[in-house]
Amino acid sequence: MVNQILQQLLKRYSKLNHLELAIAGAVGSIVECYRNGGKVLVCGNGGSSADAGHIVGELMKSFETKRLLKPEIQQKLKSQFGERGSLLSEKLQQGLPAISLSEHTSLITAISNDLGGNFIFAQQVAGYGNPGDVLLALSTSGNAQNVLDALMVAKVKGLKTIGMTGETGGQMKEFCDVLINVPETRTAYVQELHLPVYHALCMMVEKEIFD
Repeated sequence: MVNQILQQLLKRYSKLNHLELAIAGAVGSIVECYRNGGKVLVCGNGGSSADAGHIVGELMKSFETKRLLKPEIQQKLKSQFGERGSLLSEKLQQGLPAISLSEHTSLITAISNDLGGNFIFAQQVAGYGNPGDVLLALSTSGNAQNVLDALMVAKVKGLKTIGMTGETGGQMKEFCDVLINVPETRTAYVQELHLPVYHALCMMVEKEIFD
């Protein structure tokens, strides 16, 4: 099923064919991270910031596959909290831990004011990141300094680094274990290709973990 999702993506967007191994590598890194109890950090600016939040939304709850809570959690909810616990056990879904580094306004503004705007993502990677976690960094040019700084900190802290960018890869290609550089250079067109790629990534990760 996982390979089928990837092949469907490549069939619909044939210009991505040369990225097959990179996309599969990104899926493998994220699945390994989750199976080892890690989390995924996601960052980007502007439209890529919106994409970061979108990715987290697909990971933290059911996307296309049913995700029941672990049986032991369901049982504890039911036994300890009665009717409400039963409802929680039925309604809640198993999440895949993911954090968008663009969403915490109070923290971002504090970092920007106290340290400087270029450090808003790097400071969070320094705080959240652990060895074996994944940083998924989006930059259409590959040259956004705050994204590059986050990647540098991630490398030092032992995170796996995945970059989504445009055709040239920009400077970020030096800091990424996996680089998904879609074959466009114009910002809007790069982002138009990023969306089907990260949708497929999230689908494949979900299938690997929950099927």
